[in-house]
Amino acid sequence: MVNLLHDQLTRAAQAAPQTPAVIDRSRSVNYGDLETQANQLAHALVSRGIKPGDRVGILLDKSVEAVISVYGIMKAGAVYVPLDVLAPAARLAFMVQNSDMTCLVTSGRRLRDVRQLITEGAPLTTVVRLGDEEAESQSLLPQISMVEAAELDVQDHAAPAVRRISQDLAYILYTSGSTGKPKGVMLTHRNGLAFVDWAVVNIGVTREDRLSSHAPLHFDLSIFDLFAASSAGAAVVLVPPETSRFPMQVKSFMLDSAISIWYSVPSILTMLTLRGGLSPGDLPRLEKVLFAGEVFPTKYLRQLMHQLQGVEFWNLYGPTETNVCTAYRVPQSLGDQTAPVPIGKAVSDDETFVLTEGGGLAAPGEPGILHVRGASVMAGYWNDAVRTDGVLRRSLHHRPLEDRAYCTGDLVREGPDGNYEFIGRIDSQVKTRGYRVELGEIEVALQAHENVVEAGVVAAPDEVVGSRLIAFVSLQRPTDIADLREHCSRTLPAYMLPERVHVVDDLPKTSTGKLDRQMLAGMSMTTNDQASEEPDDRYQR
Repeated sequence: MVNLLHDQLTRAAQAAPQTPAVIDRSRSVNYGDLETQANQLAHALVSRGIKPGDRVGILLDKSVEAVISVYGIMKAGAVYVPLDVLAPAARLAFMVQNSDMTCLVTSGRRLRDVRQLITEGAPLTTVVRLGDEEAESQSLLPQISMVEAAELDVQDHAAPAVRRISQDLAYILYTSGSTGKPKGVMLTHRNGLAFVDWAVVNIGVTREDRLSSHAPLHFDLSIFDLFAASSAGAAVVLVPPETSRFPMQVKSFMLDSAISIWYSVPSILTMLTLRGGLSPGDLPRLEKVLFAGEVFPTKYLRQLMHQLQGVEFWNLYGPTETNVCTAYRVPQSLGDQTAPVPIGKAVSDDETFVLTEGGGLAAPGEPGILHVRGASVMAGYWNDAVRTDGVLRRSLHHRPLEDRAYCTGDLVREGPDGNYEFIGRIDSQVKTRGYRVELGEIEVALQAHENVVEAGVVAAPDEVVGSRLIAFVSLQRPTDIADLREHCSRTLPAYMLPERVHVVDDLPKTSTGKLDRQMLAGMSMTTNDQASEEPDDRYQR
């Protein structure tokens, strides 16, 4: 039997159709109704000419309709492409053009955004409107064929007969590209299920669980939220976007929604730790906390583990190109550890290995670039063979196999216990005063200070020394800059100490909750110094 991502929904609907599938604030849809509505959307798409492999966009706020769209598009044999509702129209229009997308699923309140996309050159011909919001006049989109709710309601309740296999594309996620243009990561049904199947068994997801869905659909954390839930027949509870801004609301949401498995980036959990007013026993239903996407400062992880005694913590690692490819279950006690917890070992049907700068296999403890081969590795970048060939490479260490390994660009080393320790991004390395410096290492040192909540470091080009290091920090309480520098000097050599430190209320974030390094670089050119020193002999090689 072919195993596809949307098959998880069908099986859950057949096994327990009345079980809640998606909960969105006061709304709830059960598995039986979710299956029916996804099937009706699929039939409507097929009737409008959508063929297997076609790309269909989703421009919706996170909602029941967004989840229906994900499943309906795949059931039509198409590839879903989630678009960030907060992104500029020009950026979204590029994604629509780049993916050769002609059909988009949206809502009444987003039709104005669709019109702006078309103004920016998006070649859309069909728009499907889901939801009950009042829609703008169709005359606003004269060249668009509209599919309204009435047309969906009369469609067949059974799934359309569309033949697909696990190697076919299921979704494309656009991520930032070094060229300034987003790159479309192509993921197959097999890619998505490789991690989902592993997670359901090894992390332990059951029908009784309630999973949070914090990540937006265009962020790969959403793959676990949606499909691990449907695979186990569990409920997924959508986190309102405004909730994340207020840690006390996050705590209330987790309690009121009876969340048993939470998954998010560490920055959200850090804010919950510091400002959520958590005490042991406050969240009795919570059993597991998963985090991914960035380094979780160990001091805050330790504090959160104390506040959530008895809860399992998992560090999940993987770029969008592999979803999750390694995992580490955090031990119950971190002792006096200050270094970040490891990213773990390979999961799913993946193999990981580390290559040195010279291309040889790294010895245990030797830094190198992490490579991944196996079931979770992407099919490539949409419409970009050159960029694909740059990161998917045949490994000389796996002759005569023809499959290609993904070069993550992440520096790691294998620890004594076989778990990988994350060092940083190879593309965040800079040269200063003749030394090669990893910016992430400086950030870890700053975050280890008791008063630092978050830290980000950027490099300003300098024709004399190569790069000057500029740090941004947010603080729990006023702290002298000299104290921060002295603290860093205990673990970092002099040439790695930031020359300027800016204190800000909050560090900028992307729509996925990660540190926005591009905005941080812009801030480095406009923010007045909180502290600045001319380099002295400590910086000389």
